[in-house]
Amino acid sequence: MIDQQSFRTDVLTYFGATAAQVEELLAYNQNVFERNKLTDRVQFPLEPEPHVAAWEEYAVAAKLEGAFEILKQRLVQLRFPIQEGISQTELYRDATRKGIAVDGMAEATGLVLQQPQQLQLILHQSLAGTIPVLLVKNREDFVSLVQALTKRNEPQPIPESMGACIVSGFNNWDRIRQYRRQWETQNPDNCSETIWNKEFQRLIPQKQLYQDTFIILSDGFYSNVSASNLGLEEAQWQRLSLTIRLEHECTHYFTRRLFGSMRNNILDELIADYRGIVAAIGYYRANWFLHFLGLESFPNYREGGRLQNYRGQPPLSDEAFQILQALVKASAENLQRFHNEYATEAFINNQAQILVALSYLTLEELAAPDAASRIQQALNYQSSTLST
Repeated sequence: MIDQQSFRTDVLTYFGATAAQVEELLAYNQNVFERNKLTDRVQFPLEPEPHVAAWEEYAVAAKLEGAFEILKQRLVQLRFPIQEGISQTELYRDATRKGIAVDGMAEATGLVLQQPQQLQLILHQSLAGTIPVLLVKNREDFVSLVQALTKRNEPQPIPESMGACIVSGFNNWDRIRQYRRQWETQNPDNCSETIWNKEFQRLIPQKQLYQDTFIILSDGFYSNVSASNLGLEEAQWQRLSLTIRLEHECTHYFTRRLFGSMRNNILDELIADYRGIVAAIGYYRANWFLHFLGLESFPNYREGGRLQNYRGQPPLSDEAFQILQALVKASAENLQRFHNEYATEAFINNQAQILVALSYLTLEELAAPDAASRIQQALNYQSSTLST
């Protein structure tokens, strides 16, 4: 909308952006959430996605044999080590792209974890429906699992401030093999390799039948922020960190299912951390969020803070990044002001509606002086159309 674009431009200019920086930030802060799935029939929590059924079976087996042992049998990437260049080998590509069995493969020496017995598989009930969670106690093991399941077993660096990862669109060859076994049972006299290849081509467009979403979660301090920085005891902060991190990732799952998007973008992070903080302590604290991002001493930015992970592609210029920092600080403080004003028990219990309302806005709108009224207008607009 022209009016919204003009308003956003005015806000950016107010915060000191030049014409070139306005152009950068308008593109970066564009709201890409689609709302075609929002109808009066949407109820929360959402129904589980099809892949959850397979993970429920994994969870049952994990109670008997251990999560890591079970997952090694199902997720082929866990049969390979973290090794430079392994993703380019023919055998690895055959295993992960074609589902070729890895038994006997020289490269398939297995993923090495420091504390494999500590890996837990949890099925968490989120606002967006049940989602599988791999909870990791050891930092090195968290890094290894992220590298294996999202970096094709390559030793790519993982930021210290990263303590969780949501994996989406994961091709689960175990589910494809289950599908094939069921298909062969239904077609005992017509299941040759040639006919299966034709059936497989029909399967490919039906991604819900073989693509999974799950979370890899560590239990370290959230955003690599120490307990002392927040005035908390370590045991208390570790417990709160786990809740914040889990609900943060579940909020990304929420926006992906409802709005078709979860991005490495600060608006997504603002919404996800809002949900995580409120889930952990019952109210929102802007100063916590600013600590998480490295903005606790604004206008100084702490190198290594999470905000630098969300500069976009191509990355924002240094000048535009400084304007973004000011926008983020104002948005967090406005969100706390809004929360303090409207935080009733009913309000807290309607987190799904609040997340939807926040998704209607841009960072410029959240940073503006009238942000609280804009959030309330968005909440009023959509709360009458959604059921909880």
